[in-house]
Amino acid sequence: MERAMDKTQLISEIARLKQERNAVIVAHNYQIDDVQEIADMVGDSLALSRYCAGTDKDVIVFCGVHFMAESAKILSPDKTVLLPEKYAGCPMADMVTSDALRAKKLEHPDAAVVCYINSSAEVKAECDVCCTSSNAVEVIRSIPQHDIIFVPDCNLGSYVAKMVPDKNIILWDGFCVTHHKIRAEEAIKIRALYPDAVFMVHPECREEVIELADFVGSTKQIIDYSAQSDAKEFIVGTEMGILYTLKKNNPDKIFYLMSPGLVCPNMKKTTLNSVYNSLLNMEEQIELDEEIRLRAYSSLDKMLKVK
Repeated sequence: MERAMDKTQLISEIARLKQERNAVIVAHNYQIDDVQEIADMVGDSLALSRYCAGTDKDVIVFCGVHFMAESAKILSPDKTVLLPEKYAGCPMADMVTSDALRAKKLEHPDAAVVCYINSSAEVKAECDVCCTSSNAVEVIRSIPQHDIIFVPDCNLGSYVAKMVPDKNIILWDGFCVTHHKIRAEEAIKIRALYPDAVFMVHPECREEVIELADFVGSTKQIIDYSAQSDAKEFIVGTEMGILYTLKKNNPDKIFYLMSPGLVCPNMKKTTLNSVYNSLLNMEEQIELDEEIRLRAYSSLDKMLKVK
């Protein structure tokens, strides 16, 4: 039986295989610390989309969930895109299907369709433009139509609707399971516990939680805000994986997780072993129907062109 490798050996083997495969490793901010440490690029969906679109490597190892690896393949069809954990999915992305979206479009024939990047390639193919939590407001403002179908996150959609009141946002009944389960009561309790801390939340949270926040933003925006702020204590209202970068970038500051429930099980599936096996066996390769990819590419490309 082959002896299991320790962490140092795994990291060494990953580095060797990465060079051998001419690969790049990217990781979302919600990945476990060990995976973020060995990644060439760590970021939110927008930053990773831009990075993958511009890399000259032959292989992209995407440490995230399925829709993210799909997005990389949509933007870089000539590259091999690997998802280390085959079953790392996204419950919110599963809350909208292409068939259901086509039916909704028939109900609102004059509406533009915007999909959150947390959606499948098939859904992106049915949309006019994609967005992330970093640029959703800018994307909505760039659309000439008054009526806009926004899928699948009703919480992000509600937040955008408040930020762009001149648009009529038609919401989908979807949500991030991790962010949506947090209620205002939890936020109130931790604010009372740390009264001097700045309360930062992700727009995937419920409206009742967002209303209590001092700052609302994507993972990148939260990371940037905490670095630029003079405050020394922060309450973090997004998935716990972000704490790795926050603490690394701000060793003199203190960060409290708003709730112990802010953990995405799918994001936590990827391990160093996952990355090693992915590079060793060139698995799990993302494959897309070309007609769907081209239509989905249009929605992602339009997003990347929004300033």
